[in-house]
Amino acid sequence: MAQDSEGPIAINEVCLPTADIVRLDQQTPVDCMHHTILVVDDDTQVRTLCRLTLEESGYLVSEATNGKNALAAIEETEFDLIVLDLSMPDTDGFEFLKGVRAKSPKPKILVISGFLGGTMLAAAKLFGAAATLAKPFSPDSLLLVVDEVLKHQGPAGSSD
Repeated sequence: MAQDSEGPIAINEVCLPTADIVRLDQQTPVDCMHHTILVVDDDTQVRTLCRLTLEESGYLVSEATNGKNALAAIEETEFDLIVLDLSMPDTDGFEFLKGVRAKSPKPKILVISGFLGGTMLAAAKLFGAAATLAKPFSPDSLLLVVDEVLKHQGPAGSSD
């Protein structure tokens, strides 16, 4: 349902004021509107930072507070990318990596972690992560890595 430039526009059943629509001609990759991303982190601040940063660039973002909820989410929605924290209660990042690959090999996975000074990030690649990013990270760093991972056309767990 589209209205004039002063009225609301419905996008995926969500009504947004016209001023909040992302302009694709302002350094936003044209294809990012088609990418769905799941952010999985037990830290509310990190999830919010990731969601806001990615949504401002036009990505469609969902959130999960732990690996168990994330596994349930991937059964309902096909995600292009999963941004995953390694250190979480319930189902940690490594358990999630094994579980998601058993359910769906398609989504690429970006692992984020500050656990043990980020030393576990190298191991995450062995479990199928396409890329890693050490915490703390800037919004710009997140966008650079996400854009690069989504541009790559290889298998979900590869970075070549």
